[in-house]
Amino acid sequence: MSLRGTAVIAGIGQTEYGKLPGRNPLSLNVEACRKALADAGIEKDVVDGLFVKYPTSTFHSMYGQTVAEALGIQPAIGGVWDQGGAANASMIGFAVMAIEAGQCDVALVTFADNPRTGTRQAYQRGWGDDAVYGWFGTPAGYAMIAQRHMQQFGTTSEQLGAIAVACRKHGAANPGAQLRNPITIADHQASRWIVEPLRRDDCCLVSDGGAAAVVMSAERAEELGVADPVPILGFGQGQTSWEVAQRPDLTSTAAAVSASKAFAMAGLGPKDIDIAEIYDCFTITVLLTLEDYGFCAKGEGGKFVEDGALELGGALPLNTAGGLLSETGMPGMQLVLEAVRQIRGTAVTQVPKARTAIVSNQGGIMHTHSTLILGR
Repeated sequence: MSLRGTAVIAGIGQTEYGKLPGRNPLSLNVEACRKALADAGIEKDVVDGLFVKYPTSTFHSMYGQTVAEALGIQPAIGGVWDQGGAANASMIGFAVMAIEAGQCDVALVTFADNPRTGTRQAYQRGWGDDAVYGWFGTPAGYAMIAQRHMQQFGTTSEQLGAIAVACRKHGAANPGAQLRNPITIADHQASRWIVEPLRRDDCCLVSDGGAAAVVMSAERAEELGVADPVPILGFGQGQTSWEVAQRPDLTSTAAAVSASKAFAMAGLGPKDIDIAEIYDCFTITVLLTLEDYGFCAKGEGGKFVEDGALELGGALPLNTAGGLLSETGMPGMQLVLEAVRQIRGTAVTQVPKARTAIVSNQGGIMHTHSTLILGR
């Protein structure tokens, strides 16, 4: 059974992004969900599925029920998912499967957090047993992976910089982006080290904010008169259970497994994709994902991203609203929302005649991966 096009994203909604003092994750979730329902043109009483990514900085038990109560709904199915930054795209896939199985009819998928004005402890903590050797914070693991890619394939810091330049350029054109300062390769090279070889401009933002999407069957969207539903063509997941130091290969990731499933469901390949909304918690994440998705061969990502290839008008426009490096550091849902806008033709930095978009979400230190393909 193929699920290609059986379900749609009927509505999207978001809060402001950045520094939002006085807001908590619950209020941000509610705002994003209300806006997503309004965008779909439906009332909350038709929602019977609620899929929530827990707030990274302040996790607590039964959070899905807390969000449901705040929304004033009693869903038949739902809960909280923990795949780190991969969870948002994965939850959309779970919602599609639940709808297909008759377990729910209309689902809300939502995430919100406030690490910018709340606590950043989740990002700063020691990482497993290796903390005794000084491994603190998330950047260290990605730096190790980046170092290996450079040693193995000759990838350069300037090539990573090309990814940052593209995302920051697109974010600068987005009035809703948290960081609206474009940079050059020279600026990237002048930015300070965080964990070598990753510089400050290789690392994503820390942001408050919330975002949500409404998922339903294509048939239901027609019945409810949804104005501009965007079909879900394919989705897939891939995971590794091994910590970075235990992996036999640091430059191949579960993104390849995830993408192969999504492409197979969609009946498409890399050459058919118009826009890529790729999880850019760090620039090396983008490089590995592009390789593992098949946009270029393994080890050739550095050359692939050079010379404006990822900018508007380039071979593969990337993170057209700015991504995690510029729009908001929120983990993943904003990429889904931008893909929907691109397919609708309503994006601020619109790619002409965009028909297909691929979205990647990734969690941990390349532990979990989820892929979503949208299009007409």
